[in-house]
Amino acid sequence: MLNEFSLIEQYFLNNKKQRPDSIVGIGDDGAVTRVQPNHDLVTVTDTMVNGVHFDESTPPRAIGHKIVAVNLSDLAAMGAEPCWISLALTLPDADETWLSEFAAGLHEICQYYDCTLIGGDTTRGPLTVTVTAQGQVPAGEAITRSGAKPGDWLYVSGPLGDAGLGLDMTQQADMATGPHLQRLVERLYYPHPRVALGQTLRNVAGACIDISDGLLADLQHLLSSSGVAADIELDKIPLSLAMTETLSQDAAYKKALTAGDDYELCFTVEEHNRGRLETLTAHLKNKPICIGRITQLREPAIQFKLHGEVYELPLEYQGYNHFNNSVTAKD
Repeated sequence: MLNEFSLIEQYFLNNKKQRPDSIVGIGDDGAVTRVQPNHDLVTVTDTMVNGVHFDESTPPRAIGHKIVAVNLSDLAAMGAEPCWISLALTLPDADETWLSEFAAGLHEICQYYDCTLIGGDTTRGPLTVTVTAQGQVPAGEAITRSGAKPGDWLYVSGPLGDAGLGLDMTQQADMATGPHLQRLVERLYYPHPRVALGQTLRNVAGACIDISDGLLADLQHLLSSSGVAADIELDKIPLSLAMTETLSQDAAYKKALTAGDDYELCFTVEEHNRGRLETLTAHLKNKPICIGRITQLREPAIQFKLHGEVYELPLEYQGYNHFNNSVTAKD
């Protein structure tokens, strides 16, 4: 029977390469890390709870991957290089099969992004996973939500709504088929944070946020922080083939606007930086897409257009919220 210390040693201590700037890691009272000269430290935290963010059908490997990915997505939105994570893991019991798969998913994504697990805690209770991630950004170059200005162009980093459609397919029997199911479920379970793009956007993007609760919900936070409004061109929103072949036009727009778990980046760029953005992202397979423009503050803060004309798109749901399914501030 595993106890707390043998659990840590077996699944989290004797694992993989360490970053050279991780001076003291797991096994001591605290971690010691060395931040590069002339860099700022960025710290983010996310929690995933059984029955809220995942259920019993979610593969433990996907949980391990995703809890790291959602944190790295926050770091990406600020232009930071991911460096270290700490893990707080609450388990109902020490299920070795579950732990082996969970740890594999966590270590795989950490290795891919050169991010070291440096500590944490394990306790017994309802299944809950919390990760705190830390990254570095050159001093003064962190991207925030508050730098958008009227006249800026509004971009997203990739197709929207796929994870939400994948969730629908796993939960609704009448949708759990079709040629796109596997890809959509992969998008839901194994998101890819836009880490490289985030670092590319330093000194290019005016403001940035990652899309975790849905484009509308997260864009509202950016607009509120910057004191501006936005026009969104619905026909410019990037939609995957899976989305357009599964849903009607308006249903696809609604899913892209309100579904969470995309972990794409939404950011603004001034007119004089658009050419620079295109040059810096020319090598990317999926290049950022311009979906609208920032405007002076007004009500409503977000206006939809279709083929250049104002378009009414009734929405009964604005994005994910833990307490009342409406837009709220995101930590």
